[in-house]
Amino acid sequence: MNPSIQALLDSYQLDGDVNQSESRQLPSQDRVRGLLKLIQSILFPGYFVEEPISSESLVQNTISAVDALTKQLLDEILKSFNVSPDALGSEDDLQAKAQKIVDGFIQILPTLRRQLKLDRQAIYMGDPAAKSDAEILLAYPGFHAIMTFRIATYFFYQNVPLIPRIMSELAHSATGIEIHPGAKIGSHFCIDHGTGVVIGESTVIGDFVKIYQGVTLGALSVKDRNLQGQRHPTIEDNVTIYSGTTILGGETRIGCNSVIGGNVWLTRSIPPHSKVYICAEQKKTQIEKVGEGVKG
Repeated sequence: MNPSIQALLDSYQLDGDVNQSESRQLPSQDRVRGLLKLIQSILFPGYFVEEPISSESLVQNTISAVDALTKQLLDEILKSFNVSPDALGSEDDLQAKAQKIVDGFIQILPTLRRQLKLDRQAIYMGDPAAKSDAEILLAYPGFHAIMTFRIATYFFYQNVPLIPRIMSELAHSATGIEIHPGAKIGSHFCIDHGTGVVIGESTVIGDFVKIYQGVTLGALSVKDRNLQGQRHPTIEDNVTIYSGTTILGGETRIGCNSVIGGNVWLTRSIPPHSKVYICAEQKKTQIEKVGEGVKG
C-alpha cells in the first residue's frame, strides 16, 4: 500500500473524526440543505421549485411534501442525537423524542407562515426598492436569512443538536448574514441589504426592528466559556440600527424608538427615544433625545 495512504489510515485509527454509518452517523449538510428547501417550498408553494403549482394539485402536493418532510426530518434528527447518544436514553426513547419534535414542527408551519409574512411586510414597507412580495421572497438575502432563522430556532429550542447550527451556517454562506438560532427576535423584523450582519446567540430583539448591513450584535470577550446569562445585547421595539454599527454586551440595552447611526460602537445602554451618532467635529459619540412617537 502507498505509504501516504497507510499514514492517513493510521491517523483515522489514532485521531478518530470518522462519521461511520455503523457507529454514529451524523446529519449531512446536503440533507439539511434539502430539508430547508423542502420546508421553504411548503411555506411558500410554487416559489422555490422549478414548476409552478396548479390550484388543482395544491392539496396533493402539500400532503406529499409534508409526508416527505416528516420522514426526512425524523431521520436527520435521529442522526443528530448521535452527538451524545449515551445522555439521551434508549433507542425507543430517542425515536419517541424525535417524533414529538417533528410533529411539533409540522403543527407550527401555519404560525411560521404568518410570522414570515409579517417580516416580508416589514421589508416591503422599509425598502422603497422592493417592488413586490415575490421579489422579496426570491431575491432578498435579508428575508432568506430571517426565514432560515425562524425555521432553525424551533429546533434549537427543542435541543436538537447540530441541525439548527447547520441551517444557520447554510444561510450565512448564502447571504453573508449570520443569525444564531438561539437569538430571540420579535415580529416585523427587517434586515436591509444585510451583508456582514452578525446576531449572537443570546441577543433579544423586539418588534419592528430594522438593521442595515455590517451591524454586529455581539458579546464582549470572556475568559470563561461556561459563563451563564445573557452575553449579547437587547434591542427594544421600533429601533433602527444603521450600517457598520457594533453593539456589545449582555447588559447593553437599546431603548425603544431609538435610532443608532452608522459606525457607532456601543457597550452601554441607551435610553428610549434616543438618537446616537458620531460627531465628526468632536470625534466622539453623541446621544440626543428625540420625540416619543412610535414608528410601528
